[in-house]
Amino acid sequence: MNKVTRSSYLVVIDSRVIPDVFVKVLEVKKTIANKEAKSLAAACKQAGISRSAYYKYKDYIFLYDEKLTQKLITLYAVLQDKPGVLANVLSVVHSSGANVMTLNQNIPVDGVASITITLKLNSGRYNEDDIKSSISSVSGVVDVRILSRE
Repeated sequence: MNKVTRSSYLVVIDSRVIPDVFVKVLEVKKTIANKEAKSLAAACKQAGISRSAYYKYKDYIFLYDEKLTQKLITLYAVLQDKPGVLANVLSVVHSSGANVMTLNQNIPVDGVASITITLKLNSGRYNEDDIKSSISSVSGVVDVRILSRE
């Protein structure tokens, strides 16, 4: 019989069959991220777990959506240095249902500025080529390229 070793691997388990402490750790993480408690101690107390239980599991418990279903793309674009171009690009991103994870803009040179933007795609609405095409059609966008896909 083969024995399973304790090496690190990810598993998906329905939250109804795991110990409550794991679900409560997720609650604390969400409470802290949304600044719904004044301190970690308050968030733990609100969830009904000790701080030591939180610290013991916090680096090992994530929501399925957070770790496994993210689809990230990084785009590079060159924009004309005109008012509203970046705002219009972000409006297209918003309309697509994507979430901006990072945005870096360089200082304009010779009338154009380059941006790098990483987006978390909402499953099913638009794919990376649709978003690239939509951004390309914005007035003032000179060039758009997909740098990476995850």
